[in-house]
Amino acid sequence: MASAQNLLPPVYNYSLLDYKGAGKNWDLTTNEGGELFVANNKGMLHFDGEEWNLYKLPNNTIIRSILSQEERIYTGSYEEFGYWQKNDAGLFDYNSLTQLLQDHTFTSEEFWEILPIGQAIVFRSFSSIYIYEKNQIRVIDPPQVVSDFIEFQGRIIVATGSEGLFELKNDVLEPLGNQELLNNKTLTDMVVVDGKLLIGSKLEGCFIFDGNEIQPWQNDLNTELKSHQLNKLLNLTNGKLAFGTIKNGVYLYDSNTGASQILNKKTGLGNNTVLSMLQYKGQLWLGLDNGIARVKLNNSITYYTDHSGALGMVYDMALYDGKIYLGSNTGVFYFDSDTLKFVNGSQGHVWDLEIINNDLICGHNTGTYKIEQNEFKRLSRFAGGYEIVRIPEQRDKYMQGLYTGLATYHKEADGQWEVTKVAGIGFPIKQLCFENPFVLWVAHPYKGFYRVHLNEDYSRVSKIDEFNGESVPSNYNVKIYKIKNQIVFCSQGNWYKYDAILGEIVPFSEFGRYNNQELLSFEDQHFWFVDGDKNKHVVRTNLRTDSLVIADLPLRRRLVPDAQRMIKTNDTVSFITLSDGFAKVNVAQLQRQLDSFKLPVPKLTFLKDKDDSYIPVHQNLPSLSYKKSRIITVGFATPKSIQPRYYYNLSGEEKHAGFVEEGVVAFQNLPHGDYRFDVSTVGIDNKLSQRSTMEFKIAAPWFLSNWSIALYVLLVIASIFLVRRYNRIKLKRKQTELEEQMQKEQDRRIAQMEREELAKKVKLKQNELASTALNIARKNEMILELKNMLVLNKDKFPNSQRYRSFIKKLNSSVKDTEDWKRFEISFKELHEDFFERLLVEYPELTPKDLKLCAYLKMNLSTKEIAPLMGITIRGVEIHRYRLRKKLRLESTKNLSNFLITFS
Repeated sequence: MASAQNLLPPVYNYSLLDYKGAGKNWDLTTNEGGELFVANNKGMLHFDGEEWNLYKLPNNTIIRSILSQEERIYTGSYEEFGYWQKNDAGLFDYNSLTQLLQDHTFTSEEFWEILPIGQAIVFRSFSSIYIYEKNQIRVIDPPQVVSDFIEFQGRIIVATGSEGLFELKNDVLEPLGNQELLNNKTLTDMVVVDGKLLIGSKLEGCFIFDGNEIQPWQNDLNTELKSHQLNKLLNLTNGKLAFGTIKNGVYLYDSNTGASQILNKKTGLGNNTVLSMLQYKGQLWLGLDNGIARVKLNNSITYYTDHSGALGMVYDMALYDGKIYLGSNTGVFYFDSDTLKFVNGSQGHVWDLEIINNDLICGHNTGTYKIEQNEFKRLSRFAGGYEIVRIPEQRDKYMQGLYTGLATYHKEADGQWEVTKVAGIGFPIKQLCFENPFVLWVAHPYKGFYRVHLNEDYSRVSKIDEFNGESVPSNYNVKIYKIKNQIVFCSQGNWYKYDAILGEIVPFSEFGRYNNQELLSFEDQHFWFVDGDKNKHVVRTNLRTDSLVIADLPLRRRLVPDAQRMIKTNDTVSFITLSDGFAKVNVAQLQRQLDSFKLPVPKLTFLKDKDDSYIPVHQNLPSLSYKKSRIITVGFATPKSIQPRYYYNLSGEEKHAGFVEEGVVAFQNLPHGDYRFDVSTVGIDNKLSQRSTMEFKIAAPWFLSNWSIALYVLLVIASIFLVRRYNRIKLKRKQTELEEQMQKEQDRRIAQMEREELAKKVKLKQNELASTALNIARKNEMILELKNMLVLNKDKFPNSQRYRSFIKKLNSSVKDTEDWKRFEISFKELHEDFFERLLVEYPELTPKDLKLCAYLKMNLSTKEIAPLMGITIRGVEIHRYRLRKKLRLESTKNLSNFLITFS
């Protein structure tokens, strides 16, 4: 089986683009909260678990050493050392300590190490030791080159360049005895292990110092360390040691078992040169020559990762003859002495690896093979060996799904395999399981599933049942399982089963909670599911109360839907195939870690609006401007966890909640009002930590501020006043208009009455005038008639004088002016100024012409006019003719109409 060397904890690399610093990271330290501080070529790096920040020294020099002590971060650089401290804005300010030195000149010194000893902070360069205590600094200038120092058994042990170990006593270096083994050896680091001092040298491996004698470290690993240039030592918890090298990464050595693991470029480390190391709880930080790495120690899930790409995607695994075999899309591989090797001739896509009757059988794209001592022996030429299962109640007989149907396998007594193609079926079968010895359920990759009936010797398909209807799941990529003697299907994320009594496909209620999840594996009591959505959580459950959710980020990122598979080795350990290797899951260890692990509470780091950033921990949050808070960003971090997940909840005028994998969440266009923001860390089992809480307020927009509301109230009052005033003015105007309208109506009615009265008067006058004219006409007619009778009876008058007198009187009566005067008065009352206007226009008119004009204006006919004027009708016509001439009327115009309309 593959050893621990192959299975490594997850490594998280941070590149220059991530932390935005320089390549070399010389030293590491963390504070009590787990925040990381790095001595980098560009300055001091700070990582709060989510965000990197770079702080540069005033002189922009390289920082070589760093130490977190209470609220201070001490750093050492070129001819400079001091400390950083956080200000009220949550940023770090630098304070130099070199100003405390009196009459001292640096000799091109760089400070490579900082060590807390008692109440003092000790800074080390290659040439001097500076002790900072009680705001004073004293300097020790030994003649030797100082390469390292450490506190051991109450003493300060100093390693020199090539002269061995010294003890610092009373500010003087005193040599230790028995140093012959260390002479002319470059000592790089020292660490206390089990009460002894482990001393690392550059090219000669490690030595052990018990306080009196020095001996070589007797371990096979020493040879490796000599060839890869040992640089750093670190004593880890649980009896483990870390050896950082210049050429081959870091060695993790377990002193309890003697086993070691290598984390280097080949196994996923970003760089092979380790410049610094630090352990914080279950995490190992590595400062590299180009980048920073973080390793999760004692992880219950370990990984084999093929960084070369030769392995490809793993589809199946098998533990056979003490070795792990991997079937991938490029062929079959196995581990031999911790080295991944390829099975010759197995190139191509592998679908299935099964141990059958003590043989390792491989279902391959080109057929089916038996793997034996690195040989790939063909058993079948039928293309595409998808899955092979044992036929119920048959000891040595198996059924396999192919690209083109089914095949049976039977192992003969001599160990040879007899392979027979099953007749009567020819479509691809990706999955199969038996309902009973002669009824087989098969899944087509694209066309659903079928219930296949086999004959007694399994040589032919006798019947195929197809299922259609609304209750039947989708045909594409259906998966079939036999779970506790039930045929179960998964299609489009939903679960179904075959009801043998009804002969129908019905929903499988037992798996109802696990819709949209793929069944990874199952056993007697527990089922393993993989969440089908983007989260890809792995769930282990007994469908009742026992449930374990694995949300390990490296595992989730490397699972491949429809290709992932779990292979169980015992009750606690299982393997899971991944896109570039496999994972080993120790369920018992995982459960113990979860039971003993307390999730860290996330720290709220900032709240940002459009222009400003606020530190929730260090200051009371002000009321945020409505205009600037159209986008609000909240930051939070959990330095104690590696790539944690979070659950946040925003309550208030608007509510939001959800899971995030980065320590920042943004809200857009929140309404004004009071808000409460809660955030918790999410564990590997999906449980939540205690909440961190922040309350903030978004001020109302300017148009809803108190001043604006007061203004609105005043405007409303003013509006009411203006409206009432306007209504009164409008009412008054309306009243005035109504009065004017009523007055006009009254005046109109009076005028109408006056017109009607006037019309009556005019009518009366017209009648009177007409009556007068009629009377005059009748009188004249009678007189003329009488005159005519006298003329006819002239001879009967005896007295001619008397006759003439009668005639004269009659003529006088006809031409009586009084009648005309009365007529004229009445006419002028009706037609005022008629004669005057007529004379103005036509001054040549005579009184007789005026009379004729008056009669014509009254629209009297010639016959009616003749007696009024005492002339004949012919005389009237002659007179009319002469009048037309005087009026200069054209012949086409009517004389009467002209006079009637004359004004």
